[in-house]
Amino acid sequence: MRELAVLGTASQVPTRHRNHNGYLLRFDDEVILFDPGEGTQRQMLVAGLAVSPITRICVTHFHGDHSLGLPGVLQRISLDRVPHPVTVHYPAAGQEFYDRLRHATSYWDNAEIVPGPVDGASFEVPIPVGRLTALPLWHSLPTYGYRVTEPDGRRMVPSLLAAHGISGPAVGELQRAGRLGDVTLDQVSTARPGQSFAFIMDTGLCDNVYALAEGVDLLVIESTFLEEDAEMARMVGHLTARQAAAVARESAVRVLVLTHFSQRYQDASRYLAEARLEFDGEIVLAEDLMRISFPPRTATG
Repeated sequence: MRELAVLGTASQVPTRHRNHNGYLLRFDDEVILFDPGEGTQRQMLVAGLAVSPITRICVTHFHGDHSLGLPGVLQRISLDRVPHPVTVHYPAAGQEFYDRLRHATSYWDNAEIVPGPVDGASFEVPIPVGRLTALPLWHSLPTYGYRVTEPDGRRMVPSLLAAHGISGPAVGELQRAGRLGDVTLDQVSTARPGQSFAFIMDTGLCDNVYALAEGVDLLVIESTFLEEDAEMARMVGHLTARQAAAVARESAVRVLVLTHFSQRYQDASRYLAEARLEFDGEIVLAEDLMRISFPPRTATG
């Protein structure tokens, strides 16, 4: 199952209709919570989501709308006695903020929470579905964007296996070795390109925005401002909806998810209208408690 659950879509402050940020990505058995803002634990409850499947938490930066929900989520993980380790990634430069949030109040710390600080010009760790990459962005304090990339693979074709008389445990042996007798893996399978996901929050335009977004199946990207406030966006290290859509177009993104909306605009449809000027692919205007499925795998990605 590959799906994104949107828990909150507001920037800076929650509104009557939008909670602080929060995004739960289910990528097969890897379940990653991105940027748990204030109220994330309750939003998960309303959405019918438990903390127990979470394997990893990724914080882009330590502004409150992206991290104030971390203490509640970690305490709930402990309360529910989640049996597996949960790694938390965050900018290493914000270690003091992580330490404060990690033990913001007294509670029975009964979970294995593994700190995974992110530092340097590039950060990458292997995860069960492939690899997690983090690249620095351009904002008012250290900020990283994240990308999940599944490696390319092969899909076994039953009719081709049958034609070569291969079945049962021999199929696994062929997959591991790449050859079984005179039969090669390529003869009985087809290419299965890996899928990818990128998460880009508070940032002005920079090279790493494009690097993270390049060719992804699903891009979640901030679109705090509209073009009428583009200069303000540049000054404070944010994107407009049109800039976010231009990134999607230039990076050949399949599905674009716009989020992190400023409270200054009452009509959210304006974000979509501006994005349409740049990107003619699928655009999702994120709403709280929305579920977004990954696009079907194609022959090329």
